[in-house]
Amino acid sequence: MGPNGSGKSNVVDAIAWVLGEQGAKALRGGTMSDVIFAGTPARPALGRAEVLLTIDNSDGALPIEYTEVTVGRLMFRSGESEYTINGTGCRLLDIQELMSDSGIGRELHVIVGQGQLDAVLHARPEDRRAFIEEAAGVLKHRKRKEKALRKLEAMAANLTRLTDLSAELRRQLGPLGRQAEIARKAGVIQASLRDARLRLLADELNSARTAIASDVVDEEALRRRLTDSESAQHAAAQREAQLQSELAAVVPRAAAAQETWYAMASLRERLLGTRSLATERARLLRIGSDELRGRRDPDELEQEAIAVREQEIALTERLERDRELLEEVVVRRADLEAALADEERELIAAARAASSRREELARLAGQVEAARSRATGAEEEIARTTEALTAARERDAEAAQSTTALQTELAQMEGAREELAERHDAAVAVHASATDRLEMLRAEERAAERDRASWTARRDALQLSLAPADGVAALLEAVARVRASDSEPTADTGVPRGGGEGAHDGTSAGEASPARSSGGKRSGPGGRRHRSGAAKDSGPADGRRSELPPLDPSFVPLGRLSDVVTVRSGAEVAVAAALGPAADALLVATPTEVLTAFAWLRQADAGRAAVVIPGTMSDGSEAAGDAHDAGGWPRPGRGRGELDEPVAGMAGPLPEGCVPVLELVEFIDDRFRFALVSLLEGTVVVDDLAAAELAVRSRPDLRTVTRSGDVLGPAASIGGSAHPPSAIELRAAADEAEAGVVEAARRAETAHESFEPARTEVARTRSAIDAALAALHGADARYRALSEQVAQLERAWGGAGSEVARLEAARGRAETARDRAYGALSELETALAATSAQPEIDEPTPAERDRLVSATSAVRAAEVEARLAVRTSEERARGLQGRADGLIRAAASERAARVAAARRREVRERQAAVAAALGDATQVTLDRLDRSLARAATERAEAEALRRATETNLAAVREQARALAAEVAALRDAAHRDELARAEKRLRAETLETRAMEEFGIGAEDLVAEFGPQVPVPPDDPDGTPAPFDRAEQTARAAAAEKQLTRLGRINPLALEEFAALQERAAFLSAQLDDIKSTRRDLLLVVEEVDVRVREVFAAAFADTAREFEVVFATLFPGGEGRLVLTDPDDMLTTGIEVEARPPGKKVKRLSLLSGGERSLTALALLLAIFRARPSPFYVLDEVEAALDDRNLGRLLNAIEGLRQKSQLIIITHQKRTMEIADALYGVAMRGDGVTTVISQRLRDRAAV
Repeated sequence: MGPNGSGKSNVVDAIAWVLGEQGAKALRGGTMSDVIFAGTPARPALGRAEVLLTIDNSDGALPIEYTEVTVGRLMFRSGESEYTINGTGCRLLDIQELMSDSGIGRELHVIVGQGQLDAVLHARPEDRRAFIEEAAGVLKHRKRKEKALRKLEAMAANLTRLTDLSAELRRQLGPLGRQAEIARKAGVIQASLRDARLRLLADELNSARTAIASDVVDEEALRRRLTDSESAQHAAAQREAQLQSELAAVVPRAAAAQETWYAMASLRERLLGTRSLATERARLLRIGSDELRGRRDPDELEQEAIAVREQEIALTERLERDRELLEEVVVRRADLEAALADEERELIAAARAASSRREELARLAGQVEAARSRATGAEEEIARTTEALTAARERDAEAAQSTTALQTELAQMEGAREELAERHDAAVAVHASATDRLEMLRAEERAAERDRASWTARRDALQLSLAPADGVAALLEAVARVRASDSEPTADTGVPRGGGEGAHDGTSAGEASPARSSGGKRSGPGGRRHRSGAAKDSGPADGRRSELPPLDPSFVPLGRLSDVVTVRSGAEVAVAAALGPAADALLVATPTEVLTAFAWLRQADAGRAAVVIPGTMSDGSEAAGDAHDAGGWPRPGRGRGELDEPVAGMAGPLPEGCVPVLELVEFIDDRFRFALVSLLEGTVVVDDLAAAELAVRSRPDLRTVTRSGDVLGPAASIGGSAHPPSAIELRAAADEAEAGVVEAARRAETAHESFEPARTEVARTRSAIDAALAALHGADARYRALSEQVAQLERAWGGAGSEVARLEAARGRAETARDRAYGALSELETALAATSAQPEIDEPTPAERDRLVSATSAVRAAEVEARLAVRTSEERARGLQGRADGLIRAAASERAARVAAARRREVRERQAAVAAALGDATQVTLDRLDRSLARAATERAEAEALRRATETNLAAVREQARALAAEVAALRDAAHRDELARAEKRLRAETLETRAMEEFGIGAEDLVAEFGPQVPVPPDDPDGTPAPFDRAEQTARAAAAEKQLTRLGRINPLALEEFAALQERAAFLSAQLDDIKSTRRDLLLVVEEVDVRVREVFAAAFADTAREFEVVFATLFPGGEGRLVLTDPDDMLTTGIEVEARPPGKKVKRLSLLSGGERSLTALALLLAIFRARPSPFYVLDEVEAALDDRNLGRLLNAIEGLRQKSQLIIITHQKRTMEIADALYGVAMRGDGVTTVISQRLRDRAAV
């Protein structure tokens, strides 16, 4: 906090700067040097700026082995900049990647500065996506993808070049040995031996790969079985838990059904007692209703009262006994029910404990077996590697011993050879010089021949391309046919029509092609080749051309415009664009010939043709108004004055950078100058389209042509991408190729003329050293043989050493894997032993529970019986209660009752009717109760049956789970064994691939493609037919070739060295090609993985952010609705994000219709949702709540309270309520000297603030 201008935002800028911000405008400056203190009137400026940011990494959020990380940035006024991490120099990229892993991206979304809320809300959907991607750490993956794509583009050319070179070298390897004159036979045998070995090696590699592929299929099937078994095991565990839950639910249900049955039985007994009392009372009332006829004597009534009183006393005593018995039964029933409930709980708990212990034991046992299998496999690998290492060391020792012995013998032979070598050293030197001279001449001749062949092929291709098309081709062919059919001289030229030299090269009869300037000459042979190409091209149409109408013999073209024009080098495209269709036009002498040509083309349906009339040059004697030629057609140069002017037709100065097209024409026959000037007048050449636009604006009368071929004119323009080369461009390229052919021929001839003297000198020097060579022959042969043996032994020694190193490394890896496996096995066995040592939890038996259920049922039945006895005694006691007194009163009043007998009789009849009705109602209720009691009994039986069935199913599921656990363990062991077998097969295949590359210089894919079993074996006889691959035959073939090589003896070393060098180069190129292909596959895999990773990470981040946005929006806008929507949900790589916000009480969702405070809250809701979905270690908020009123500020602070639990918040504010929630306050003030002062206060007890 602090007043405006005190430097609070400088803290935000400092954090952004130290984290790598590179934009000066983002730091409120013009240049990056503005971050350095510029000084005040009282204090001088500084020469550097430095910021250190310390981050607490005790939770390990940053991927670095420090609990506290200090990031620093230092900048000098000279522009030098340094970055450090914990005082160690580093790159900006290191800091960005370090922070990106913790959710702090390069774009620094964790820093929200002043005025950024509206920009966040009104950003494009793609920019909002970038916020979420940065918070989720996706940007580094996108950078990785872009880097991979750049590498792919960079290596495309290298891959094509290496593929061509590798293919070319592989094609040269076989024939080279056979072409060597001296080593021809050895080369053939070596090629046959190499072919046989390659085919055997390819067969082994193919077999190994087939076995691996088969194992992979088996592995997939085994893994599917393992997955199915694990799924079944998991399903069984879930079923067991489900059945336990069902059993826990069924037991209370059965108890409730039992209670219901007991309650209904008790109620039935009570109703039976009521029905008996009602029946007895009705009977008594009916008896007493006839008292007038049978009234009793009062004395009898008194005696009966005494008997009733005695009976009442007896019933009371019996009722007391029944009540005591009922209390005892109730107490016993409550005890049994409590014991039953405790037993049920203990039974369920014991069942769960036993099941959990069995599952834990099964899991630990399976893990122990898997770890033991891995440890056993590691032991086997160590044993196998140790055995192979011992054998490799023995081979290494044998190779070292043999090499040392042969090197000693070779050193002894060297001394003997030195004496002989001194005698012919001088002759050898002279011979070597002569040989070098001869080889140099041969190389020059071969280079010249290659250049001549290349230039010849280029020239021929260009000559073929120069053949005119469509109408021009048809006209020239028709002229040739006319001349071929009539060999008489023509009336105009006197040259026979059958001469044909000008028929296809565009020259008139009797005239040669116009001469060229130096560097652009064309010769007769070029014209003959052109004619041959035209004839070849026209071959397919001979059938149709034979039906073409005849051409007027008077039609004699003068050639083509492209044949008479020479253009300055580099200007061909511009001139051809300026000429347009006329660049390939045919030249004729008169307008009549134009009409003849067009009429013939229309009649023959031979296409269209551009035709140009050369015209004539006007002179001073010609009348100014004579602007027509003899044919009546206007002349092309009329009204223009002298045509020797280079810029004819261009009045006034040209714009800067404009060059008239005619100045780019180096040579043109004077006869055709008018035509060219007419076609190109008013046309200039500029460098690019921008210059063309300026030229057209300043001189609308000009037509401009760029050097790339775009044409801008006052009325029409032509341009765009690349177009086919014109005849002018092709003619220039053909002239260049012709010059190259001549120069290459001259070089070849010069080299050839020097051959004979060089050969003579080589023969003379060879004769001089023959004597010395004869003496050295025996020593040389032995020396070479020993040298070859030493080289072979050294290679074997080096290979054995490499094998020892590789096996030692493999054994080290196997030992490490074994140690890890045994460590894991020890831990698992300890856990298994600890679990097994726990007391055995027996499977609980329900016998005690069943006994308690039976006892409880019996006690409940006894309770019902006791209650019925009590109710019966009570009813009887109530029936006798007061009866004795009534009899006495009846005896006393009997005498007076006679008077009211009639009245009492009526009352008794009504009471009897009521008692009878009560008895009937009680009977109806009893009938209904009997039906309910039957249903309750049925439900009790069903609940008990369900409980027993659930217990039976639970026992079956537990047995199934134990069987599945055993099956999963067995499948895991089988998978481990198969994995070890596959590893050995892969090692075998890799060894074969390495052998193919090291011994034969060919990659594995090329080996299988060119020498695999599917490729037929070429015959030794050229007239034979290829035979299918047979391993036994190829093995015998290789053995025979080795024997033949042994019998050959000495071989010309020059051919062998050349073959070996070429083979080495092919191996190197093949290795490089494999590396590039592997790198390309890896890069494509990286791109694919990055795309998958970006989709997954962004989808998860967006889902979390959208969910958090709804929560935060509801917090900031109670009653409102807000959500995030993808613009293209089908493309998670490029989709944008739209924000929909509807504050409470409003129907609008457009963000532009919200108020300023609502926009700020919506932007804050989006940022807080991102912060909550993908929290970063800290966030910096610079006066983001300035536009909020007190109510909205309170809502924002409530939302921030939830965010502070995961991240540190640094807030710059002027709001008092914001300050009240802070853990620490930093007051910022600026003194009079312009220097900021900071005062801090940590609030230990926030309630006291």
